[in-house]
Amino acid sequence: MIRKVTMGLVFIYGSFTSFETSAQINTGQIDGRTNTINTAVPFLRITPDARSGAMGDVGLAIAPDASSIYWNLSKLPFAEKNSSLAVTYTPWLKELVNDVFLATLSGYTKLDEQQAISGSLRYFSLGTINFTDVTGQPNGDFRPREFALDAGYARKLSDHFSIGLTARYIYSNLAGGQTVNSTVIKPGKAFAADISGFYTKDFEKDNGLVNKLNIGLAITNIGTKISYTSSAQNKDFLPTNFGIGTAYTTSLDEANQLTFSLDINKLLVPTPDSAGDYKNKSALEGMFSSFGDAPGGFKEEMQELMYSIGMEYWYNQQFAVRAGYFNENKYKGNRKYFTAGIGVKYDIFGLNFSYLVPSGSGIQRNPLSNTLRFTLTFDLGAKNEESRTGW
Repeated sequence: MIRKVTMGLVFIYGSFTSFETSAQINTGQIDGRTNTINTAVPFLRITPDARSGAMGDVGLAIAPDASSIYWNLSKLPFAEKNSSLAVTYTPWLKELVNDVFLATLSGYTKLDEQQAISGSLRYFSLGTINFTDVTGQPNGDFRPREFALDAGYARKLSDHFSIGLTARYIYSNLAGGQTVNSTVIKPGKAFAADISGFYTKDFEKDNGLVNKLNIGLAITNIGTKISYTSSAQNKDFLPTNFGIGTAYTTSLDEANQLTFSLDINKLLVPTPDSAGDYKNKSALEGMFSSFGDAPGGFKEEMQELMYSIGMEYWYNQQFAVRAGYFNENKYKGNRKYFTAGIGVKYDIFGLNFSYLVPSGSGIQRNPLSNTLRFTLTFDLGAKNEESRTGW
């Protein structure tokens, strides 16, 4: 599918989320109303797996799986399986285009009962763009693409607590080789890291069944700013994020298990101001100032929080039903949607599916409508008999 660059890079890449790249015009107002936060490479905040995608994008504290490196790497030492692999395919913005997608490959292996390593690759394709010159004449086709390559290590510090560290390489080629106003566009490259922690505790009931409380915390995409030109002044923030979540799993009986989860997230990126001074902050300065730099004060800071709630039901660890809701303030991007999905597992193989339904005004025009995700999982290692965490 061929589209003009204005449609391809500005509309397609920016409309699915509140994040914006430097190439976009910030149409948000800063008078206490709409004032979205600007970052580059927003694909880093797209949910990459169907399990969390079906639970309102929760993931910080739910039971560990092969996609934990994205949400909270520190969960992995408590994983039930010794090794696991997941492959996910997500057709993106189906209401607008048919050739944009996110594909992910992730997995982990436990070195022993105390430590685990993990890796992942996320590849985001924006389809085919038809570039034109100032006179509107075709100037060749281009395939914008981005990817992130991750590697991480997690370790238990006690029977209930673990920590994790992830390193990430980011590559973003939106218009490499093109010239805009005598400026040559080049691929953006950056390095980042995640720091995470996880607490879990079992509560044994009188009937011998076990309930579980999990608490997770992660600061993700801590790294360098990214630029698409040679100018040191034109650098953009990564979507650095602070998240905290909790999940409580109750065993109804030996075959039925129910989990409720809540995640709260906040971008650690400067809020736009009328003077544009926020762009000159360093990545580290932007992180610390993000807690108190909103022009609207404390009220606007609270508006920058994003909430996810999710539910997961398992029958005999073979069939799962999931649902959730994601909410973002209407002045900070206004993403609001319900999610649902199912999961099936047979022997070492598993298949997860999720579906997204936007809520609120403008549903018919929402580019997130009918978002689907498909995840195929493979459990490669033996079951850890000491763990009673759900799959």
